Amino acid sequence: MRDIYLLKFGGNALGDDGMERLCREVAALTEEGVSIVMVHGGGPAINAEMERLGMKPVKVAGKRITDEAGLEVVEKVLRGINAEVVRCLEDAGVRAIGMPGYFLSECRRDGPQTVVDEGREIEVDYGLVGEVVKVDPQVVYDLVDERIVPVIYPVGSDGEQHLNVNADSMAAGIAAGIKVKEMIAITDVPGILRDVHDPSSKIDTVTLKQIDALIADGTISGGMIPKVDACRRAIEAGAEAVRMVNGKDPDSIITDVIKGIPHGTLIIR
Repeated sequence: MRDIYLLKFGGNALGDDGMERLCREVAALTEEGVSIVMVHGGGPAINAEMERLGMKPVKVAGKRITDEAGLEVVEKVLRGINAEVVRCLEDAGVRAIGMPGYFLSECRRDGPQTVVDEGREIEVDYGLVGEVVKVDPQVVYDLVDERIVPVIYPVGSDGEQHLNVNADSMAAGIAAGIKVKEMIAITDVPGILRDVHDPSSKIDTVTLKQIDALIADGTISGGMIPKVDACRRAIEAGAEAVRMVNGKDPDSIITDVIKGIPHGTLIIR
């Protein structure tokens, strides 16, 4: 069985030189034989482009409500970010290939649903938004066996139309489908915090049951909800562990974790 690490990161997760640092770490690790898959989002850049075009970004419980015009913006921006990430990896000496999620997954379009937003249950229809329901792991295995890093952006398909997929959900679906050793969620916070204003309140290890309680009491809210829900899905579907780390850590973003030195919050069953 292959030991594969999946890295998920978004637009807020890395500092000014964070992408270059992350790519250098990936280069060093792949040189040592570590298999890595990367999944990225691009929320801030999507918001900026939508606003430039006079569109109003709307999120509920951390997920973007997406119509046809919004999906065009999402795809355009994510393709651009994907190309930048691949270039950065190649500059660091990594063989990498970019692709949309629908190259290796099948998705189901979300229907109207009840979600918890800021501690309240509300009904929402997200529009052209989906969830991963099936993954072809061989696509990934063939690449990592050749020491190529797949870089995936979260646009899926239900076989009839493209769908915007929350990047955390795309990462979780792929992590589960390829049975990763560990999914590392690179965020802009030190981990799950009991008090969002106090980094020292970080929870080192948390179970899925404890996460339920933290969502219910509002400790975990907003954009953190899909992050931890994605972690839950990955674990329930077969990932051994999911760890949330700080992409702005000045020392190591991922290397220490992969080599067994703990950082962030470890999420376990």
